[in-house]
Amino acid sequence: MLAIFHKAFAHPPEELNSPASHKSSKKPKLPEETLNEFLSHHPHNTFSMSFANAAVLAYVRPESPYLVHQRQYGLSKGSNEAMFVIEAYRTLRDRGPYPADQVVKDLDGSFAFVIYDSKAGTVFTALGSDGGVKLYWGIAADGSVVISDDLDVIKEGCAKSFAPFPTGFMFHSEQGLMSFEHPMNKIRAMPRVDSEGMICGANFKVDVYTRVNSIPRVGSETNWTHWESH
Repeated sequence: MLAIFHKAFAHPPEELNSPASHKSSKKPKLPEETLNEFLSHHPHNTFSMSFANAAVLAYVRPESPYLVHQRQYGLSKGSNEAMFVIEAYRTLRDRGPYPADQVVKDLDGSFAFVIYDSKAGTVFTALGSDGGVKLYWGIAADGSVVISDDLDVIKEGCAKSFAPFPTGFMFHSEQGLMSFEHPMNKIRAMPRVDSEGMICGANFKVDVYTRVNSIPRVGSETNWTHWESH
């Protein structure tokens, strides 16, 4: 999976962007170069879609689609896990009286997803806490945000400005990064240092000693994806 968002539509933590990226011998690539790199890594059964200059998404269809919870969201028997996540997002965003952290925390199993809401112009990403799925994110040459489960593509496209997406976390382009397991705690960025001694993005951890004032509990008339920034 690959998702690239223009810097005007996604606002990741500043610590993810390393100044070393433009000083090292390997420079970050432009979004179209990273997309071509991903497609070359996955030449078969790959689907990609662009949203003008805002975003590009690429997806490799798995051999065994996820077929649970179809009735709950009115999906057909041929629905895959991507359709399930999209429909769940729509339902919970528009009608669900649940806070975002609780919705994601209640998902079972290993999961990682990236959603681009073209109507709202927002990005929503989450990674399960069990470590069964890996996800990475970084910054491209033009400042775009790159998210993928392909580490080699991330390394080539983002140079020194990348990091693993933290497990048990979710990110919203307008509201920032937070832990859905510990929503009452603030987040701390820990610089990553590579084998060359250069800062390479940052790891993000829950600050167990610092708590936020409150987490708003949204009602059915409020968009569930909007939580208080930490």
